[in-house]
Amino acid sequence: MSNTAETPTKLKASSLLRSSAVVSVMTMISRVLGMIRDMVMASYFGSSASADAFFVAFKIPNFLRRLFAEGAFAQAFIPVLSEYREKRSFADVKLLVDRTAGMLGLILTALTALGVVMSPYLIMLFAPGFHDEPSKMQLAGELLRITFPYLLLISLTAFCGAILNSYGRFAVPAFTPVLLNLSMIGSTLFLTPYFTEPVMALAWGVFIAGVAQLLFQMPFLWKMRLLPRPRVVAKDPGVKRIMLLMLPALFGVSVSQINLLLDTVLASFLQTGSVSWLYYADRLSELPLGAFGIAIGTVILPALSRHHATEKPEDFSNTIDWALRMVLLVGVPAALALAVLAEPLIATLFFYGAMTAADVSQAAAALQAYALGVLTFMLIKVLAPGFFARQDLKTPVRIAIICMVINMLLNLILIWPLQHVGLALATSLASMLNAGLLLLGLYRTGVYKPAPGWLLFALRLTIACVAMLALVFWLNEPSNEWFAWGWHQRAWQVAVLVCGGMVVFAVALFASGIRMRHLRR
Repeated sequence: MSNTAETPTKLKASSLLRSSAVVSVMTMISRVLGMIRDMVMASYFGSSASADAFFVAFKIPNFLRRLFAEGAFAQAFIPVLSEYREKRSFADVKLLVDRTAGMLGLILTALTALGVVMSPYLIMLFAPGFHDEPSKMQLAGELLRITFPYLLLISLTAFCGAILNSYGRFAVPAFTPVLLNLSMIGSTLFLTPYFTEPVMALAWGVFIAGVAQLLFQMPFLWKMRLLPRPRVVAKDPGVKRIMLLMLPALFGVSVSQINLLLDTVLASFLQTGSVSWLYYADRLSELPLGAFGIAIGTVILPALSRHHATEKPEDFSNTIDWALRMVLLVGVPAALALAVLAEPLIATLFFYGAMTAADVSQAAAALQAYALGVLTFMLIKVLAPGFFARQDLKTPVRIAIICMVINMLLNLILIWPLQHVGLALATSLASMLNAGLLLLGLYRTGVYKPAPGWLLFALRLTIACVAMLALVFWLNEPSNEWFAWGWHQRAWQVAVLVCGGMVVFAVALFASGIRMRHLRR
């Protein structure tokens, strides 16, 4: 008897584009709500000491989540699960899912309990600059006790999402983050009056979101007959392979997150507001990464894993080549737009309530520094799967260690003359090195061979970007105008700039010869 779980979804060339579009749309909905969430938070808390405390308390479990769940675990689990689907029975696949859930749940439960108990000490470790402000240190510790269980909940959610992605059900995991944004917006608007320290409402919003996200995905797995029934069997061969793959993957796939966390540590020593300025800038810089870079990486990993399992090296290389071109089509204009429109975008989204004009300028400067690395952040998301799909972990780990060391050195060098902007710049430069070394590694080993047409593609992309920038510079207004306008005028002007730039970019691409067939692998 067959069912949906037993019949693998064959993602052919055109399907990759459709699947990427689905994930991009869902992720864009989440990111737009995320921007609204940050606007609400900025209006209520601005760049205050309480905001700094919350961002640190939220970043710690969020960082660990990206390591254990979306980072190391997803990249280790999906290739093994894909291999089981191709070469073993459905019963074996279900057993792997159950036993992996048992081990992952056991490890995460222990880690979460430890994190809750050790919350004050974790704040000392990750934000040592708070030591001179006891009230901020204490508040951050109290917030972390509430937010830390999010690690357990969202990691299990990511585990469920990895199963769905492996079977081509990309929309559900891509939509799930919407629940986090809705929960945090609702908590800020409706729960803050009930707390002596209003920012505590945000922490509870994170916890509530973790529960909602996990429960949301379970019915879909139940329909596929793959709802996990956790079993702790440490000696299971598949589980052991996943756990062994996870250890080096902790560094290999999440180096950018480690770098961002290091930024937070150093920013805690700077003036109050520095952590918040970096947070707001990072959120905007992640918009194209989340809306498209992560979408492409999510879609190609199962496809690459299947190509490797079925020994199709040409399809493997072509998939990477297609992903690189798609990322460049979005990443290059997005990075240019963020750099040129940094202050207008920050002012439009966050210049309300407790947010001051000085805060906008400081956050915009950080965004311009992050913009240098937007493209390479996206490239990393499509290059790293090229290693993990083949279960080659030594190369990305070596690259990750090199980039982490370089990033820290650049942090120490640039923080003195540039303050928080230097931290953002160091992260971007390190990501450039990371992407370059990953690409070089795939090319040198013969895993990736560039397809014909790259020179013409680069020329067409350059023409389109020049046309877009010409329009943006022509329509943009001086900074003092943006600060003087009301939110209606700012929103309208940003809409004109963004939509106008996108239209001109698309028209220029079409005029230079790009057609829909070129977007298919």
